[in-house]
Parts: sequence; structure tokens; C-alpha cells
Amino acid sequence: MPAVKLKLFAEGFTSPIALTPLNDGKGSLLLADQVGLVHMVTASGIVRGQPFLSLVHRIAKLNMGFEERGLLGIAAHPDFKKNGKIYVYYSAPLRASAPSDWNHTSQISEFTIMEDDADRVDVDSEKVLISIDQPYFNHNGGSLAFGPKDGYLHIAVGDGGNANGRGIGHSEIGNSQDLSNLLGKILRIDVDQGDLYGIPADNPFQGDNMKPEIYAIGLRNPWRISFDRGGDHVLFAADIGQNLYEEVNIIDRGANYGWNVREGFHCFNPEKPTETPEECPEKDVRGQLFTDPILEYKNVKAFRNDPDAYGISITGGYMYRGESIDALVGKYIFADWSRNWAVPDGVLLAGSKSDKGQWSLEALELEGEKKVGSYIVAFGEDMKGELYVLTNASNGLMNRKGKIYKIVAK
Repeated sequence: MPAVKLKLFAEGFTSPIALTPLNDGKGSLLLADQVGLVHMVTASGIVRGQPFLSLVHRIAKLNMGFEERGLLGIAAHPDFKKNGKIYVYYSAPLRASAPSDWNHTSQISEFTIMEDDADRVDVDSEKVLISIDQPYFNHNGGSLAFGPKDGYLHIAVGDGGNANGRGIGHSEIGNSQDLSNLLGKILRIDVDQGDLYGIPADNPFQGDNMKPEIYAIGLRNPWRISFDRGGDHVLFAADIGQNLYEEVNIIDRGANYGWNVREGFHCFNPEKPTETPEECPEKDVRGQLFTDPILEYKNVKAFRNDPDAYGISITGGYMYRGESIDALVGKYIFADWSRNWAVPDGVLLAGSKSDKGQWSLEALELEGEKKVGSYIVAFGEDMKGELYVLTNASNGLMNRKGKIYKIVAK
């Protein structure tokens, strides 16, 4: 694997959490900061002076320390240049209709740019598409991605939080296995149809007591999803594990990725989460086989000094399709958030698929090291397929030391 280096692209953020093309024909990018700000960034890394959109006063009150709520995802409509629409996933205060002891409400909303200023969004144009009540502050997912083939909006949603798929707001079989709610799933909707949105005709779960928005199930906390802009345009989803294993999945229509019956390739017992049962069901309650991930690695807290233990929390990335680093083309570039909770120690990783279809992973060499020195929060991709690393100097929201780096050849 060739060594790469990180070139500073933009800085001055609190916790940069998503970077995506604006689709404006100019190469502009949208940068979402977890605290509720969206910035427009030029192709050369210049951040426009005023925010493209501010949701600071619409999101739930955030903690300055470790926090999983906030502005969590953003995507521009594929036809943004014509319709001026963007989509966001953010944590709103708990709505009145939710159980009073729950934590907050996740909202997926559509916004439109101002008629007299294409560099700003009209905050009053908000159209709330989906609201999902969340029992806990954690495991929110939050990624948004439009399918390059079908044009549908794909939404990553966590299992409702707490731990082990248990607690208030968790169903008996686990939210991720329960087709009557949207938690622990990948959703898929058509934003160009209906009053709010349409349900694609081939969405797989359109029966009694099923939520038709569901596209795939069995996920714990899918932390960043992305489509391959080349090849077969597959959808990747990194899923944060409980105690032992972190995983990468390729999302297929109707597939069940196993949580909380499985963690990675392994059986999982919610009552004994640090022990791996020798046996567990191969099928879900509907008789469908579970789908294994393409990659997993061990959690370094559980497997200390194990060479296959890369960190404590996976951060999903992108399949590299750029032109700057030939040796990375066709590799899935992702990361672990950090090898240490208290000390920023993120690790860049690369997944490779063999001619026989088997995946393997290794750490990327970074200027002679395998350490970034920051928490790796997310990745971004520009219109040319070049990749960016979004980092935070702390594990919370207490400063503005968040930076974006471009991955370049050494």
C-alpha cells in the first residue's frame, strides 16, 4: 500500500461531520458542522463568509462534551442546479407526541435556496419529510446519499441508542429487526413524488405492520454511508459495533445485517455482550438469512495488542475513484475514529477486493506513520472523486479546531 499524506483543505470548524458536492456546476462543496451550521466551500477550500444554512436554533440543546446529536447529514439534490433543494438530517427537540421520557426527535428535512441569493438557504423553506423519535441521545446514524442509479434518497438510521439493542424504546426482538419502526435501518424514499415523498415501487417491505420506507435492516449505528461513483454503484455502510467488532457492509435491497443477533461475522448475546456465543440463529424471525459484512476488524479495547485491532469506533468512507493516487483506485478508504477515547488517535484504513471477491483491509501509511493525530469524524468526496478526511481535535464540541484534509499522494 503506498504512503499518502494529508493536505490541509479548510479549518475553523467545531466538528465537521459531512462534506458533499453541491451539484452547482462550479465544484462547490457543502460542509456540515455538527453544531448546526452548513458552509459552502469552494473547490480550492475557501469557506464562504456567511453560513449557507444555520440550524443552530432548531437543533436540540447539545452538550459541549461527547455528543452524538446535532446536524448529522446533508445531501444536495442531484438536480440542485435547477431546483435549489438540499436535504439535512438533524436532531430536533423531542416533539410533543413522543414518549415524555425519550430524548429527541431526528428530522429529515428539505430546504430550498433563497430566490434572491443562491449562496444561502431560506431557513423558512423547511419541509419536514420524516420525524423519528429517539429514546436515547446516541446511535442516530445520520448519513444521507442519493443513489446514482435510481436517484432516490437513502437515509442511515441508528437503532435508538443505549447499548446492546436494549432499553426503553427498544422492541422485544430489537429495533433493528423490527419492521414496524424505522430505527436501525437504511431507508429509501423518492423526494420527487408525493406531498412529502414517494415510496419506490421496489422497496422490499410493503406489507402489514411494516414501514415501507425501509430498504435494509439489522444495523446498530451506521456511521456514514456512501455510494461507489464507479463500478456497480454499490452502497457502502460502516456499522459501529458494541464491544468486540467493527464492520463494513455492502447494502443490498431487503438484506438483514444481523444486529442485535450478530456483531460483524459473529454471534452476539445482548445479555453477555463481551462474550461471543458459539451458536446463534442463521435466519431472522421471518426466516431470512442474515447477510455478513464484507469486512470487520477487532475493537482494540477488547483485543489489546492484537494486530487485527485497529480502533474503537469505525468511520465509513468512500470507494476511491479519483485520478490523483492510482494505487488507491478501486479501494474503499475508511477509518477508525480513534484508538484511544481520551487521546485523538484516528487511523486511516483501506479495504481491497480480490479477483476472487474476498475483501481484506490494511492501515494506510501516512507519511511514514499510521496515525493521524486527530479523531476522524467522517470523509468527504468531491465531483472528481478525490477524498477528504474530516477531523476533530477533541471528542466533543468544546472548540473550533476541526479541520478538513485532502488525501493526496506523498
